[in-house]
Amino acid sequence: MPHPLPGQPSRIRDDETAPLPGRPSPPRARPIEVSVVIPVYNEEAGLQALFDRLYPALDGLGTSYEIVFVNDGSTDRSAQILARQFRQRPEVTRVVMFNGNFGQHMAILAGFEHARGRMVITLDADLQNPPEEIPRLVEAIRAGHDYVGTIRRQRHDSAFRRVASFAMNRLRERITHIRMTDQGCMLRAYDRSVVDTINACREVNTFIPALAYTFSSNPVEIEVGHEERHAGESKYSLYQLVRLNFDLVTGFSIVPLQWFSMIGTALSLLSGVLFVVLLVRRFLLGSEVQGLFTLFAFNFFLVGIMLFGIGLLGEYVGRIYQQVRDRPRYRIKAILDASQGDGVRGEGGRRAAQDDWSGLDEFGEGGEPARLDPRHDRKPPCAP
Repeated sequence: MPHPLPGQPSRIRDDETAPLPGRPSPPRARPIEVSVVIPVYNEEAGLQALFDRLYPALDGLGTSYEIVFVNDGSTDRSAQILARQFRQRPEVTRVVMFNGNFGQHMAILAGFEHARGRMVITLDADLQNPPEEIPRLVEAIRAGHDYVGTIRRQRHDSAFRRVASFAMNRLRERITHIRMTDQGCMLRAYDRSVVDTINACREVNTFIPALAYTFSSNPVEIEVGHEERHAGESKYSLYQLVRLNFDLVTGFSIVPLQWFSMIGTALSLLSGVLFVVLLVRRFLLGSEVQGLFTLFAFNFFLVGIMLFGIGLLGEYVGRIYQQVRDRPRYRIKAILDASQGDGVRGEGGRRAAQDDWSGLDEFGEGGEPARLDPRHDRKPPCAP
């Protein structure tokens, strides 16, 4: 069977979907109301604690739900732990395995692509945002809001990080006009209409909460709890946080380019005035050397401004370059999904025998191994 092109859904033959002889057809899945998407990267030390709190919190909702874990190329035992949890709760657990590290937002986008709920909630795996807050977000979506942002109260971060975050938030809001009081909190809820619109985008570099804010018609923010990280270390360094905000500004606004146009115009006028002043002084006072060092300093200042402007322009050009290459945003290694009947799907476009999956032991934790249905590389379908 020919493989589908990237971005196109795979076509499965009738004989591939037919139940095996002697086995009943899988039950028809009921509609799912809540999908929880959790990106995971090297979180083996805290995953069990996450499971112990997350599943009871969702069981208490009294509605249908699913949890979509996206393993973002973890180098520890996170993949094995997720596979074990899938075997324990296959009816509500799905696991998307990346074949490399593509970043938190790409992992969330992959989760959006595979989430089936009427509303989608994103949650980090580090337990800094309590899973017990999820029912409050569900109620906000049920109340008619299509996007629910969150604000961490009593943040358990260093004072420097809180101050830096506050300053960058205010600068970003002033430039992009996107209101996110606490952009670092990933516990958020999205209505299905917003998720579908995000899935239709083809941006390579993006910030999902900001994108959701621009698409929502009735957004709201609520306060949620914040706890110490259960285990491990933050995956965001100071440089990465600054870079994230720079990407956010350049990805959602051309105001920096407009600012540099105005700065360039002002400096040109100032240079013209300075030239006239120096010319008049030359004729009235004769040759002066005292201002030579001042001119050098002013020249260095202008050169610095120009270099910064060139770098800013290069940032926008680089985004265009990345976009026109049109490469897949991520690559999926396997999907653990009990609703497909066989439990696991991998790469490719055909059904494979069990021994075709050389990496099965990587995900196995004992018990009868699952049958496999290889899967093609996924590139989210996008609109131009």
